[in-house]
Amino acid sequence: MNADSNGADSETRVLVVEDDRGIAESLVRGLRQAGYTVDGVGTGRAALSSPTPDVVLLDLGLPDIDGVEVCRMLRARSDAAIIAVTARGEEADRVVALDEGADDYLVKPFGLAELLARIRAVLRRRRPAGPEVVRHGPLALDLRTRQVSVDGRAIPLTPKEFGILECLAADPGRVVSRQQILERAWDAHWYGPTKVLDVHIAALRRKLGVPGLVETVYGHGFRLGAPEEPP
Repeated sequence: MNADSNGADSETRVLVVEDDRGIAESLVRGLRQAGYTVDGVGTGRAALSSPTPDVVLLDLGLPDIDGVEVCRMLRARSDAAIIAVTARGEEADRVVALDEGADDYLVKPFGLAELLARIRAVLRRRRPAGPEVVRHGPLALDLRTRQVSVDGRAIPLTPKEFGILECLAADPGRVVSRQQILERAWDAHWYGPTKVLDVHIAALRRKLGVPGLVETVYGHGFRLGAPEEPP
């Protein structure tokens, strides 16, 4: 693998699916300058017939097939990281794209620096090191399929919730700081308030439903703890 100073790997293939020629050319040029191998297509059919890339930048407003349907079909056939790139900014549109398999969502207009950071983030999540399935007490975390279960029961998580859990599960019992979790699950250059993490931690605990599994270590961060035994 050959990585440049921006962290881009020249062996990482990015497929830009964008019907606006001016936007497409700008994206392809910027990504190539950042060190990625890039192809560009302008239709959903062309995207579906292209060789499987590592990352897909997918415009949802395509001229032939709705981008959400393209996202669903791509996810069914590959584990490529998919970033929906679109002018649709409504929450409902974001939710639909994420539910159909998108790993992240960018609303136009956006800067190249933000796009590159999002690509790095989804690649980190899509290329975990170590075992594919992490088990801790009743918890099972499949890093390849990004599926989570507790006592065999599937637990649907958002990408951010999965990212938090993946970060904690990398070394159960070790305390992970707020900033480390934000850099892993959000972005390597996150400078926003860390309180946003508390909202996602609370939702994660509620979904997992196992008291003591996600522990707060006050003043330090969070860790996967020993689940409390039922009375």
